[in-house]
Amino acid sequence: MRPFTYERATDTQTAVTSVSRAGAKFISGGTNLLDLMKLEIERPTHLVDISRLPLKGIDDLSDGGLRIGAQVANSDLAAEARVRSRYPVLSEALLAGASGQLRNMASVGGNLLQRTRCPYFYYETADGCNKRDPGSGCAAIGGFNRTHAILGASGACIATHPSDMAVAMTALDAQIELLGADHTTRRIAIGDFHRLPGDTPQIETVLRSGEMITAVILPPPPPGQQRYRKVRDRASYAFALVSVAAIVAVEQGTITTARVAFGGVAHKPWRSVEAEAALTGRPATMATFRAAAEAAMANAVGRGHNDFKIELAKRTLCRTLAQTAQAE
Repeated sequence: MRPFTYERATDTQTAVTSVSRAGAKFISGGTNLLDLMKLEIERPTHLVDISRLPLKGIDDLSDGGLRIGAQVANSDLAAEARVRSRYPVLSEALLAGASGQLRNMASVGGNLLQRTRCPYFYYETADGCNKRDPGSGCAAIGGFNRTHAILGASGACIATHPSDMAVAMTALDAQIELLGADHTTRRIAIGDFHRLPGDTPQIETVLRSGEMITAVILPPPPPGQQRYRKVRDRASYAFALVSVAAIVAVEQGTITTARVAFGGVAHKPWRSVEAEAALTGRPATMATFRAAAEAAMANAVGRGHNDFKIELAKRTLCRTLAQTAQAE
């Protein structure tokens, strides 16, 4: 780990001013950043600790939604009564992530900003990684790519986004509240926050220089039942091979509204408008669920070792939809 200086921010305005200096980065729980610093992938010269900022509230909004402070711990958010009753898909997703110890440390804002877990990104001995060293190539494309993307990838990067929480928030149409270096605020829909790799996979979000996540805004709970399902190599402390967040409303056997988001399949949480269109207005039957799965994966591309993820994603969606619709 390289030398760095450290500062504990006392208020949000000071924090964004301090991080605007060259080589500065925010740190909160540090569950991802510290690992990357040890591997010398991240090399900040100055750390601005924002873990003690007053951003730990979970507040009701007048429209029935929630405002979640960026420093709320993942474990606290998962256990919050209003989240469990009104947004169960989010609580389920959070509890599926990492381990209890990490959930106690990880913050909402940090979870959204965690970087991809591609082994070719993490280890410098790998042949090449455009995310770590732009222009060096993507060794995963012709290498061992069992966990890699099947949707939205490019010739420059096929890594996947690791967050469970962000998948559920995508299905819930969350918005991310940002404070800029000029002390102005803006909101970004979560679907627009993470970028697809394109030719610049090292740029993972639309954050501007010096910007800080201050909160996540959840709109009023959508109609219907909610489920999150995560398929992984072991029962805990593993990233998703495929995950699905589904929200389905059924009336008299017909699906009236549906939301579907996938994790583990793309460089960002993947909202499937194709699956939603195939579900809405159709009978809540396995035939409909299979049609939605085919629509969701119509453009999926395997790279050899990860070919199985296409069928796995279809089956995971069908099973999740069946459980969600049955709960109506």
